[in-house]
Amino acid sequence: MRINSEGIPRDELLWALTQPELIRQSRRIDSCLLCRRPHVNEAALCDCCWATLDDEELRLATRWTMGIRP
Repeated sequence: MRINSEGIPRDELLWALTQPELIRQSRRIDSCLLCRRPHVNEAALCDCCWATLDDEELRLATRWTMGIRP
């Protein structure tokens, strides 16, 4: 499911969270991976999309916020 046609498809989020260059680029332009909203965290996700993560996505995204790249 895509929230915004410019963001990555939701079913690709797990893959995206394992791609340091993609995360770095999204953070640099301050654009959420999924919806392209600004104000992203270290995992390149906005607060709205962070709240929708499932367990596996949350595990990978939390590693980014702890400074541990997957």
